[in-house]
Amino acid sequence: MTRFAFKMQLKAGCEEEYQRRHRAIWPELVQMIKRQGVSNYSIYWDRDTNILFGYQECAGESSSQDTTDVDPVTQRWWDMMADIMETNADHSPVTITLKEVFHLD
Repeated sequence: MTRFAFKMQLKAGCEEEYQRRHRAIWPELVQMIKRQGVSNYSIYWDRDTNILFGYQECAGESSSQDTTDVDPVTQRWWDMMADIMETNADHSPVTITLKEVFHLD
């Protein structure tokens, strides 16, 4: 299992909308994420900076933030979220991978 941590940027004023959309996450997106081998997935919000911190455990070497060979469900989600987050040209969230410097089981 590979642990993967990353950060993304939420646009100012979009905090409630981001949370609302995630409360209504599509079941087919959840299934797709799980099929990709992602588990123990959490996103945290830093209110002071609007930075989102994500953590997930992945069965392989890629994470849900991988932008190669994107399935249509994920692409639709990215398209829907593009108005409230910093994104790349393909609407994938700008994701900055964080280096693990300490771990304790």
